Amino acid sequence: MARDLSFIHRFEPATRPDLAPVLLLHGTGGDENDLLPLGRMISPGAALLSVRGQVLEHGMPRFFRRLAEGVFDEADVIRRANELADFVGAAHEAYGLAAPLALGYSNGANIAAAMLLLRPATLQGGILLRAMVPLAQPPEVDLSNQSLLLVSGQHDPIIPPANSERLAAMLTKAGADVTRRVLPIGHQLSQADVTVAREWLARDKATVDITSA
Repeated sequence: MARDLSFIHRFEPATRPDLAPVLLLHGTGGDENDLLPLGRMISPGAALLSVRGQVLEHGMPRFFRRLAEGVFDEADVIRRANELADFVGAAHEAYGLAAPLALGYSNGANIAAAMLLLRPATLQGGILLRAMVPLAQPPEVDLSNQSLLLVSGQHDPIIPPANSERLAAMLTKAGADVTRRVLPIGHQLSQADVTVAREWLARDKATVDITSA
C-alpha cells in the first residue's frame, strides 16, 4: 500500500494502535520491502512505514551520498535527513500516524541518527542497528525525551568500535536515554538483534498516546 508522497514506501496499518508506529529504514542496496519482516518480528501489531532511499550508488538505493566507505557527504546527509523528516510529517497527515519509532539498519540507522540530531521531534525514539556518527559537528539538540537502542557488532568490519561508542556518547550528551549493546557478530543482522530489540521494547518505552495521532 503506497500513497503519492515524496518517497517510495509501503505502509501497513496497525492491528495494535497502542504501539508506536515504526519507521523502517533499510541498508545500502535495500528497498521498502526489506525490513518489513524485521518490523513485524520486533513490534508485532504496530503500524509499519517502510521507506526507500532516494540516492543511488551504483544502482543501489541509499538514504544519502557517501564519498567513500565510512566517509559521508555531510551536506547531503543534512539535506536528505530534512527531506525524510518532511516525508514523515506528510505521512502523519496521510495515515494519521503519531511520531514513529525509527528502526534503521546500517545506512538506514545512520539517517535515523541524523534525523534525531537535526529534527528530533520527528521521531519518538529509535532502534539503530550498526549505526555510525552521521555528522562530525552536529547542532546542539535536546533529546531528553528520546529512548534509543544502539546495537553494534563486535566483529563488524565496516564500523570501528570507537565510532559507535562516539555516537552513543553524542546522543547521551544530548540527553537521550541510550542503551548500547555489542553482540558477538559482524555487520549483518541476526536473530540476536531481534531478541535484543524485543527485550528493549518490553521496557514499555515504545507505547504511544494515540490521541497524538
